[in-house]
Amino acid sequence: MLRELLSGSGGIDASKLADAAGLPSDPASLAAIFSQLQQAMQRSADEGIDWSLALRQAEQRASSGQRQLAPAESDRLDTAFDLAALWLDEVVDVSALPGTPELLTRRSWAAATMPIWSQLAEPVALSIADSLTRVMSEQAPEELRSMVQGASRMMRGIGGAMFAMQLGQVVGQLSTEVVSGGDVGIPLLEDGRAALLPQNVAEFGDGLDIPADQVELYLAVRELAHARLFRHARWLRLHLITAITAFARGIDVDVERLEELAEGFDPSNTDELRDAVANGALLRPKSAEQEAALARLETMLALVEGWVDVVTADATSRLPTSDAVAETIRRRRATGGPAESALATLVGLELRPRRLRDAAAMWRAVTDAVGVAARDALWAHPDLLPTAVDLDDPAPLAARLAAGGQAAGEADAEFDEALEALLRGDTPSADAGDEGEDGDGGDAPDATPDAETPGDRPS
Repeated sequence: MLRELLSGSGGIDASKLADAAGLPSDPASLAAIFSQLQQAMQRSADEGIDWSLALRQAEQRASSGQRQLAPAESDRLDTAFDLAALWLDEVVDVSALPGTPELLTRRSWAAATMPIWSQLAEPVALSIADSLTRVMSEQAPEELRSMVQGASRMMRGIGGAMFAMQLGQVVGQLSTEVVSGGDVGIPLLEDGRAALLPQNVAEFGDGLDIPADQVELYLAVRELAHARLFRHARWLRLHLITAITAFARGIDVDVERLEELAEGFDPSNTDELRDAVANGALLRPKSAEQEAALARLETMLALVEGWVDVVTADATSRLPTSDAVAETIRRRRATGGPAESALATLVGLELRPRRLRDAAAMWRAVTDAVGVAARDALWAHPDLLPTAVDLDDPAPLAARLAAGGQAAGEADAEFDEALEALLRGDTPSADAGDEGEDGDGGDAPDATPDAETPGDRPS
């Protein structure tokens, strides 16, 4: 069936299959897709998935409707970033970014973030490909096993290519919706890099009855806060991405549902296939281990977004429309969009933290109890961060921090420093000294802030 489809001689409507898979179905795009799938059939299993397909699809979709930045708009946003940095300096105890914030087009955002997207999606893609090949091998009669083995390799290549192209479509669509580098909630850009997408910022502000410069300033503050946090807590980026990929590796295909779909598949009616792909019906329910991992991950995402919300609110307190912009962002985050739903299906993870309001209330309570410096010192190490229990009731945490308790996990600090230096391939003693003298304000997780004494450390 696949050979007939790719050769164009079969009776299958290729445009309907492409539409069911969330891919472009116009003739030119179909021709390009078939060419890419034919190349994928020739790839060996050792070559893995060709993620350049995802990048091409994302850039193509992002370029549609993209406009260039006007000089006056660029000057206005640069000024917004400058003012946002000054306002943030007043409400956080984390250092400024080393580089200049950027203004990205949709296409450049898609290209800059694709390495992280492919890293997050690869475990799911490999799991689906392994499940498909396992089903084919187990269900084939003995006399057809040798033929099926060849078909399995072909399916693996085609499945990986299709998944990469689907991911590209999703990221391309996201590029038309996100307003900044940290808008999705995870660190998609490199540490120390902040960016706004001016075209999307303008569309975000349309219809809000709020002056455009105030919307831009509020979003600039949020983006700088997000970027500064990930540079300050240098362990956080790897921690989050590792947690997401570990969760994704546990995703598996529901073989029985796949077999049911295959037995009743009607090439002329792809609605059932589209629905199964869109709502994740082909994936098994989460295991107990995955549910526990998901709860921890959602708590961490909520802590990040809650902190950003609190410091943004403090930094923009003199902005007349800050509450109105914040409420718009909350509604937008709560409802999500089609691209986010598709991403949740492809990567297997809903990126909108469910406990965001709890996290914001907790960070506010901590700030009121111990101040900005002690609050931001909690990001020095993952063992110091509040837990899900603290989100339920932040009062005991605030009281404990106000009492000046000893920091949790402090006994393991030397071990953590040595282990991190070893993993980087550095000399622990030399690096430990350099980190404390580079004037970076103790941004790295293995550095102790100069202004902190043992009695001041939070528990």
